[in-house]
Amino acid sequence: MQQNQNRIKAVIFDWAGTTVDFGCLAPTLAFIRAFDRYGLRVSREDVRKHMGLSKREHIETMLREPGLSKAWRSIHGARVSAEDMDDIYEAFMGLLLDEVVSRSEPIPGVVDTVRDLRDRGIRIGSTTGYPREVMERLAPASSSRGYEPECLVCAGDLSEDRPSPFMIYENMIQLGVWPARSVVKVDDTRPGIEEGLNAGTWTVAVSLTGNEIGMDRDEFTELPDERRSQLVARANRKCEGMGAHYAIDGVQDLPDVIDEIEEFMLNRGMPDTRL
Repeated sequence: MQQNQNRIKAVIFDWAGTTVDFGCLAPTLAFIRAFDRYGLRVSREDVRKHMGLSKREHIETMLREPGLSKAWRSIHGARVSAEDMDDIYEAFMGLLLDEVVSRSEPIPGVVDTVRDLRDRGIRIGSTTGYPREVMERLAPASSSRGYEPECLVCAGDLSEDRPSPFMIYENMIQLGVWPARSVVKVDDTRPGIEEGLNAGTWTVAVSLTGNEIGMDRDEFTELPDERRSQLVARANRKCEGMGAHYAIDGVQDLPDVIDEIEEFMLNRGMPDTRL
């Protein structure tokens, strides 16, 4: 049966930095501590450059960079191997599993926004760069605090992870929603936005609560006003550079964006780059 193609039928959210874990700190801190165990000092900025990839791919990408590759050879006397990367990943996973539950509280505005979307008849899905074993801890903890999407597709569930569109397609299949232009992908990372663009969905980049600023709520609000403004402006520029159709501070701003998208669809139809 033909579906109404001029309204949004599903929103597919990312997790850390978008709906939970203000500042996307659980994976960031776990990466820093895992690399430190092997003598490599990395900063939050080093880690954030590749956030949104599957976590094993994230480690490999970082270790292929000239600076870290050289540091590894200097410390360990040989080039980094696949086995070394597996060891770092195992260390990272142990640290991450301890971290995610403590950072499972929904970001302010998420629970109310999801309730509003459901009242409109919009389905709620999700994709994540976390593997299934992490989400088996994070999802129940988040659900107990009021946020539970209908669909969850994790890194490693399908043949390809972000930025391929496959996790979004799987959400659409499970939710029974089509066409792709009736779906909105919301994410705070470049691979997550590219995932949506590759799937043909609308894309909304989150700037304030996620990876681009990378601070928890208390840390951010304690900054001087001028510094906060500078960080938000910089994060917005980065989100614009991702190619998203829209950029917002956080999920609480999403309903107004969906209103604008639906008005746009009545006149133009297909998503195009708005920023």
